[in-house]
Amino acid sequence: MKYGCIGEKLGHSFSAVIHEKIGLYEYELHPVAKKDLHSFLTQRDFVGINVTIPYKKDVIPYCKKISAEAALCGAVNTVVNRDGELYGYNTDFLGMKDLLSFGGIPLAGKKVLILGSGGTAGTAFHLCRHLEAERVEMVSREKKEGCITYEEARARKDVQVIINTTPCGMYPHMGQSALSLEGFDSLLGVADAVYNPLRSDLVLSARERGIPAVGGLYMLVSQAVYAAGIFTGKALKKDLVRSIYDSILRAKENLVLIGMPGCGKSTIGKALAERLGKRFVDCDEEIEKAEGKSIPEIFREVGEQGFRDAESRVIRRASEEQGAVIATGGGAVLREENVRLLRGNGTLLFLDAPLSELMATSSRPLSSTPEDLRRRYEERYGIYCAVCDRKIPVTRSLKENLAAVEKELV
Repeated sequence: MKYGCIGEKLGHSFSAVIHEKIGLYEYELHPVAKKDLHSFLTQRDFVGINVTIPYKKDVIPYCKKISAEAALCGAVNTVVNRDGELYGYNTDFLGMKDLLSFGGIPLAGKKVLILGSGGTAGTAFHLCRHLEAERVEMVSREKKEGCITYEEARARKDVQVIINTTPCGMYPHMGQSALSLEGFDSLLGVADAVYNPLRSDLVLSARERGIPAVGGLYMLVSQAVYAAGIFTGKALKKDLVRSIYDSILRAKENLVLIGMPGCGKSTIGKALAERLGKRFVDCDEEIEKAEGKSIPEIFREVGEQGFRDAESRVIRRASEEQGAVIATGGGAVLREENVRLLRGNGTLLFLDAPLSELMATSSRPLSSTPEDLRRRYEERYGIYCAVCDRKIPVTRSLKENLAAVEKELV
């Protein structure tokens, strides 16, 4: 390996995709167990590497020299081998600075909580000082020097900015958050270093409260571009960060189709996935596969509650997809937990078909008669409008519907 990323677990990493788009070298993901870290760093069989959890502090003693930012933050995330000597840098510092700017989250004069006490937390702490935050505190699960506990953090009701540097909420533990935002009424912004899912539970919670919040993908891309410049000695264009970010976001984002039974979610979704080269997931089909019986049979045996439980299990798995088109059942959005999970990696598109275009069928237990269908429409229409990111009027023409969806995605 000449260029790559080391860490204990890298199955979730986007780094190889980002460096491939930078296009200056071949880049590999190289998991290293803790017991093998010393051997890897003393053999020095690489030209340049990025370093991620949990080794950003551990690599420092192996470096002949570290940059001013790395020394200040107490963390190294970029290492270059020059004639057998290792030199350490911290591109997370500038990457996080870019992330906060991208998210419109100012720090000057603000009271800040940093969740975590590892290498990235140290970087965030010194960046906050550099950007003249009024008060900065790191939060640790255990009481330690330089940190407060989460119990103490919950009492800091005047906090204005929260920065998460822990892996809490990262795939495969989606839906988790290191700290509830309940009661933080002075909060002005949230930044999360987690980038998989694209929007963590913490970010979603902030946005639901109308608070500016941003996930870690922009930071990941930015620090990678800075690292590539160090690896190669080349000055890379600043707009490269935004173009790569936009490209990866489009590729990784799920398109989640919601709406009434019979509005065309499966038909449109399948055609859209084929056109875009994405995987197609039909949640109703997945429920029937998982349960080994049809949806009407599930309703007869366990009722609506049992069906909704099975649906939530399928949605949890589907929400972990990236770059997929997902067709949900008509009632999937009735549970807040389903909506939250689907938003983690997805954009919710409401296929808005008028009631006159919908048909009652026996295969849909809750809308098997015209009257039942009308009731479901009246019950759910406002919910679809409230939870969707975009509302797309649809007709009986698949060609027109695909054109309408693709227009919204531009």
